[in-house]
Amino acid sequence: MLSYPDAFLLRIWYKEHFKTKLKPEDIRIDLDDMFRAYSASEGQAYVKWHGKIRIIVDLSENTSTEMKLLPTTSGIFERCSRFRILVIGKVGVGKSSLIDHVFGVGTNTTVAHDQRGKANIDTQFTSPHNDRFVLHDSKGFEPGEEDNLELVLDFIRRRKAMPDKDQLHAIWLCFQTPFAGGRFLETGAEEFLTCKRDGRLGDIPVIVVLTKYDMLVDDIELNLDDSTDGLSDEAIKELVKDKADVEIRDNCIIPLERFAGSDIPHATISTKADYKETLAGLIQLTEKRVSKHSTPEAGVMTSIAQRVDSGLKIQALIKWVLLTLFLSGDLRSVRVGKERYWKALRSGPSFKNCQMWDCLDVLHTDIVEVWNFRDPHKYLRSQEFRKLILDMVDGTQVGPIADPDKTVTTRFSLVCTAASVLAGPAAPVVVPIAAGVVFGAWVYDIYQTSDVVLQRFMAYIAHLALVLRTLFIVSESQEVTRRAIKLAVEVYLTSPMCGEVVIRIQDHIRQLKVLERRDGDTLNKIEEVVQFYKIDAAEISKLREKLHGHLVDESW
Repeated sequence: MLSYPDAFLLRIWYKEHFKTKLKPEDIRIDLDDMFRAYSASEGQAYVKWHGKIRIIVDLSENTSTEMKLLPTTSGIFERCSRFRILVIGKVGVGKSSLIDHVFGVGTNTTVAHDQRGKANIDTQFTSPHNDRFVLHDSKGFEPGEEDNLELVLDFIRRRKAMPDKDQLHAIWLCFQTPFAGGRFLETGAEEFLTCKRDGRLGDIPVIVVLTKYDMLVDDIELNLDDSTDGLSDEAIKELVKDKADVEIRDNCIIPLERFAGSDIPHATISTKADYKETLAGLIQLTEKRVSKHSTPEAGVMTSIAQRVDSGLKIQALIKWVLLTLFLSGDLRSVRVGKERYWKALRSGPSFKNCQMWDCLDVLHTDIVEVWNFRDPHKYLRSQEFRKLILDMVDGTQVGPIADPDKTVTTRFSLVCTAASVLAGPAAPVVVPIAAGVVFGAWVYDIYQTSDVVLQRFMAYIAHLALVLRTLFIVSESQEVTRRAIKLAVEVYLTSPMCGEVVIRIQDHIRQLKVLERRDGDTLNKIEEVVQFYKIDAAEISKLREKLHGHLVDESW
């Protein structure tokens, strides 16, 4: 059985004139060409010439149950079902708040409520609100508790010897950001960092997390002198930030580098509403280190488990999950690059002879799984929600091409758009869902290679990802309701970005026809469209305040 990214070689043995010894020669069969020829022709054979040798490869589809379409995420979850992290920190450093804000697990199901002496490093903290995350908690290296260092080192050694699914993926070493002359590192922490520098911890990423950064900022603001009189609020804010950076460098980073080396990763964070971008920076740093030092599945799971950075969700979706789905391999084979992804999609080795509905079902499942919403009622997998996305696809048909040079602005007010959709706290959000959820006839067609199919796939991926990105902002780690979903759909539909997606996809299909551009450009185009849709932190904060109390559940 052949599938991407297999290598197909034909070895022939031949004898040169006047010689008796046989010599081997390997002839490489290009699977891209072979699958494309098979998909386009009515016959079941692929013909290749090698010099004067005619090679005929008889092809037949695999009808065994092994060829059943399966989401890529099912394979990822089988090998790595959860992101596993060890968080080390003293009582009161803010571990519970940090974990809840980054992973959306609820404060009642995380660390040992910051109670002294209660942490057991072997206890696995999980949450029904996020089943892609597991936490191990360790008390900090308190004075007089030197044995805790050996407990942590022993735990790391034991986890390293376990199967992949049980291994530790990252360590957050938490300290409260010091101010007013407070001490930063205790002896036990210094020894732990030295162990990391000397290689005793192996490749496990250790990220130093400086918590409660807002308290340092507040302290600096309170102690500003009269020289700031007359400065604008923005200038004062920038001055305070510069002073805070200097204090962190002098009181934290320099001592850190003395014990851990100059490349120790660190992040300064606060869980206050005005500092949410610091949490995104922390999880980005963590994902980068995990991807570098652990399995590809662990890197993907880092992005899936977190609930603060939508950009990481898109990156995991495009870079790993969709590539793997269409290459019919595992994450270790994805490094071959984006070009083969769309060669696979256009020739259809995975989807051949499958109903379009089944193909889209796999896509839908993978995309929803990556976003990892708190969705106990499976609303995002419902027929009603799929119908809403398919209706958007139906509006993206091959036809007259919109002007690709006319850029529709994405700097629209999400708050105003949401306000216009909401008629009042009790008024239901109305989106068009046909009675009985009737789908277009094309979803029951058999998959065929064509520009129309390519465009529909691109539109489905882009529209679904962008609706979920909007929902990610709207829901803020809360339980997903049908009202929240419909609001996200309506906000997206009424935004300029929805029309921009249609323009860009249509233009890309036209470019493929006229210029025969490289296949990798298609995946780049989806990534470009989805990542282009961004909303700044202030807009997000205003939107969440506007929607507070408006997202109770209602019928479709």
